[in-house]
Amino acid sequence: MSNKAISLTEKFATFSEHWSPKIVAQLNDYDVLIAKVEGEFNWHNHPDTDEMFMVIEGEITIEMKDGDVTLGPGEMYVVPKGKDHRPVAKKEAKIMLIEPQGVPNTGDPATAKTKEWR
Repeated sequence: MSNKAISLTEKFATFSEHWSPKIVAQLNDYDVLIAKVEGEFNWHNHPDTDEMFMVIEGEITIEMKDGDVTLGPGEMYVVPKGKDHRPVAKKEAKIMLIEPQGVPNTGDPATAKTKEWR
């Protein structure tokens, strides 16, 4: 562990691709991730864990079968485990996620993006 603060601004500047989460820290057995998102992600769920979304910049909507949640800067939402959801961003947004280490971002290891450190 470093004695240096993590600058999310600096971390976001190191990549441009969308829907490809980057690990910026670990907290116990959890990954702290950031991602740039734009457009629609696929419908999915995480059968064994909740998923936390926090918007750093921009706006996202988390679509769910029983109603949507729209988040702006500084707002967060926790999708309960097993709940089908699809994040959508009309314009590029920057988000932070916290989830157990090794959780596939699509809910399925076969289709998940490999998470890289930044």
